[in-house]
Amino acid sequence: MGLTITFFLSLIIALVGVIPPGLLNMTAAKISLKEGYNRGLVFSMGVCLVVIFQTLIAVIFARYLSKHPEVIKVLQRVAFVLFVLIAIYFFVLAKKKPQPKIEQTRRSKQSRFFYGMLLSALNVFPIPYQAYMSLTLAGFGWLTFDNIGITSYVAGAATGTFVMLYVYVFLFEKIKSKRIKSQKNMNYSIGIITAVIAIVTLINIIKDL
Repeated sequence: MGLTITFFLSLIIALVGVIPPGLLNMTAAKISLKEGYNRGLVFSMGVCLVVIFQTLIAVIFARYLSKHPEVIKVLQRVAFVLFVLIAIYFFVLAKKKPQPKIEQTRRSKQSRFFYGMLLSALNVFPIPYQAYMSLTLAGFGWLTFDNIGITSYVAGAATGTFVMLYVYVFLFEKIKSKRIKSQKNMNYSIGIITAVIAIVTLINIIKDL
């Protein structure tokens, strides 16, 4: 029963993380609209393969932090500075005028799979996000940092990511009649999310003083 709860909580956490329009889900939708559903799903599978390893790294890191609470205080201060800088960077980037896009030639399914892996690897935000969320679940007793608990959490995260990408691939046909302008929205989304996390981190730092 505990493993089932861990799986579904992880699935929901991953769903929430992928819901805002961003690079991965909008790229999956664009590939689906231009090249067909199959290639959109192949791209999504490449994304999820990397998500498995990213989530595994995040949970192992969270397990280490749970045993060394003194490290968390140092990381909070470092994370606060980093999140502020990242937020500023993406807000500035979002104000820049988008460059005209060059039409890409049709790619093979295999290339789309590796393209999904590449973009997912460049998107490192899930690592701190999943580390924080897994620590939170462990604090409530909903996640145990043993092999079975970690496997259940990682499986839930990969499943949740794929489900949301699936939704983007199959249900966003209305994008077909519009020009996709996801880059600017993605930059603002990342900027807002990182700014909120920076504020929450600052509050936690002040509480510990």
